[in-house]
Amino acid sequence: MIKQSTKELLQTSKNLLAFSAGVDSSALFFILKELKIPFDIAIVDYALRDQSKEEVLYAKELADRYEKKCFVKEAEEITKNFEATARAIRYTFFEELIKKHNYDNLLTAHHLGDRFEWFLMQFCKGAGCAELSGMQEIEEYEEYRLVRPLLDLDKNDLLAYLQNNAIHYFEDASNNDEKYKRNYFRHHHTQALLERYKSGIKKSFEYIDKDKSILIQKQEIKTINKLALFLQKSSRSDIYHIDKYLKSIGHIITKDERELLEKEKSVVIGRKYIVSRLKDHILIAPYYTKTKSFTKTFKEKMRELKVDPKLRPYLAEDEEALLFLSRLFS
Repeated sequence: MIKQSTKELLQTSKNLLAFSAGVDSSALFFILKELKIPFDIAIVDYALRDQSKEEVLYAKELADRYEKKCFVKEAEEITKNFEATARAIRYTFFEELIKKHNYDNLLTAHHLGDRFEWFLMQFCKGAGCAELSGMQEIEEYEEYRLVRPLLDLDKNDLLAYLQNNAIHYFEDASNNDEKYKRNYFRHHHTQALLERYKSGIKKSFEYIDKDKSILIQKQEIKTINKLALFLQKSSRSDIYHIDKYLKSIGHIITKDERELLEKEKSVVIGRKYIVSRLKDHILIAPYYTKTKSFTKTFKEKMRELKVDPKLRPYLAEDEEALLFLSRLFS
């Protein structure tokens, strides 16, 4: 059920499985076990349902039975923007575990249906080839790989696996709540289309991924404290990497901000970040408003480097980043 190349990668790595006790992650748990792939599990309890305590208990029981470590996060109450906040909480938790325990890979149980839902949601709000491609089986991050071993399978494949092997799992009632956009698309569009056209949809993603590899050049993003920078290439590729980097630190850019990035030299994103073009580089940093006077030496350095005024307050607070830019551009 997992590609041979992915299986070989995971068998020689230290892996952390994002577990929820639902259909997808329960199936992945036992598929990994069958393939003798080493892994531990991590689960987040948002305390929204009575059942969540049972799910955590099930995760602990599985870990104990099969000699895995089980990490549990008790999330604080989320009062607004639940999906985005919950995602930020769990990925912060996973990344803390990855750093502390030196995991190579974070495994998630996203499948073909999840990818197709994302595709349709992006398509309906306006998106290009890179965004429509969406989830990839393997994505490289600075300190780990995000691996989605089930991305070629759909929900019915996973349900059949669980039922054929008499494996227990939990159904999350919130998956039926259509106030969440992904549920609306799943119930009204993706499930029916996948049942009739799965092979064609899979082939389309193969073509889209090939087109994306031509359109979007690989990029090395360097970070110095809270400053990130990379070499400019094409506008389309640059905006893709800006978007990807900001997502990795918990911020999603809007359609209007994306359009501004195509036109302007510097753009403030969500009143939190500044994206600025400087010579042949793109810089991303926290957006600070000026709170103190700049020294004469600092002002001269900013004029010499031709740094956008909106970026200067941050650099005034980060001497290491300023020194790096001074050496890079002098």
